[in-house]
Amino acid sequence: MAAPTVLRAGSRRAAGLWRGLSRRLHHQPQRAPAAQGLLAAQGERGLFQEVFPAQGAEEGLPALLEPGQPPQTVYCGFDATADSLHVGHLLAVLGLLHFQRAGHNVIALVGGATARLGDPSGRAKEREPLSEELAREHALGLREGLRRLFDNHRLLFWPAAGGARRLGEVMLQDNAWWLGREPVLGFLCGVGGRLRMGTLLSRQSCQARLRSAEGMSLAEFLYPALQAYDFLHLHRHHGCRIQLGGADQMGNIMSGYELVTKVTGEDVFGITVPLITSTTGDKLGKSAGNAVWLNRDKTSPFELYQFFVRQPDSTVERYLKLFTFLPLPEIEHMMEMHAKEPEKWGPQKRLAAEVTKLVHGKEGLESAKRCTKALYYSNVEALEAMSDQELQELFREAPFAELMLEPGMSVLDLCHKANAIPDGPSGYRKITDGGVSINYIQVTNPETVLVIGQHILKNGVSLLKIGKKNFYIIKWLQL
Repeated sequence: MAAPTVLRAGSRRAAGLWRGLSRRLHHQPQRAPAAQGLLAAQGERGLFQEVFPAQGAEEGLPALLEPGQPPQTVYCGFDATADSLHVGHLLAVLGLLHFQRAGHNVIALVGGATARLGDPSGRAKEREPLSEELAREHALGLREGLRRLFDNHRLLFWPAAGGARRLGEVMLQDNAWWLGREPVLGFLCGVGGRLRMGTLLSRQSCQARLRSAEGMSLAEFLYPALQAYDFLHLHRHHGCRIQLGGADQMGNIMSGYELVTKVTGEDVFGITVPLITSTTGDKLGKSAGNAVWLNRDKTSPFELYQFFVRQPDSTVERYLKLFTFLPLPEIEHMMEMHAKEPEKWGPQKRLAAEVTKLVHGKEGLESAKRCTKALYYSNVEALEAMSDQELQELFREAPFAELMLEPGMSVLDLCHKANAIPDGPSGYRKITDGGVSINYIQVTNPETVLVIGQHILKNGVSLLKIGKKNFYIIKWLQL
């Protein structure tokens, strides 16, 4: 019997499959968008990149996901190597959300146990060891972040699209809950006896590490076996038959397929989503040092918004298909309008708004827009409406000072109390030469007395700017 193969997006076989699915569905009676074929729809958007085994994409999987069939259960794992998800994880989450929107049940699995070993896929060297306590803290942070994404989707994106359709159930799990209780000998006798050394050694990630000077530890080598056991556990306890993962996870997905089919005799499937890379082609993530985090304390809503609003024309259409739920005809129309009015950056702004709302909710999106107006349009009204948290997020490097307003306090007094200018004539000249502004308004008279409503905004804040780039945030007490 021939070994199972991977169906890759972009291949002639895959293109024919997506066209065939679309053609078959086109000749069926008109149905709601979610009922028009999940595989075909997401293949067309570019979200589902590879399907394993390939024959499953042609036969078993489409039948399993056919509208009217019982809901399936699909899972995706997120190792707890940090306490926050990042943009690199978002497409996997969106894959789960699309399954959920089609009525299927999804499991977001946090790798509280596997994070301690470290996935060797795509890595040149072994991860730094992670203590049990730190892995537990990280896992808690990831579960909270995942819950927030699913809640934001349900509250902000589903009501308008769902109608009478059922939104699938979501479960948040942690593999430390079962791997932490699994005896080593029992694991090796059970799982170890089902997985073949030759198959594991043939994986590209394993080969690359074995050829490196550092080599590969036994802990890393066994990582695919632990992830495979996750699939088996979720299949046994929750009927899970589909694993979702990033494109770099195909080797681990194959191991899970091998284990589950050998132990249970049932067909299971794997689907991968694309990896998000930087403009230089590097994978976005913590290890590469270029992560755009989804937790506000690491990356503010403004910073997340700006990451997407700065996407070039060459990627924005693809990202609209991948990162949003917007219908393809709407995206196509948006790009047509963009070709006529590129200076408006319409697609980029819509992309940034949709992603920021999913990650941070309506208030997060409003915060990002306020910060954008305050920083790039010198909008005093936006500055006046900003909270202390937003000010500190926007001006992360700016000193933050709390001062008492004294009678007759002048611009010169403020600059000195904020340690913004040197004492003596040079500091005085800094103001008279036009190098100082308060709330984006240039001041040139050092003796000007501070006025509430002009120099001090109604939120009790002054934004002091020295030169072109040096900001100081002043919070006034007991006004």
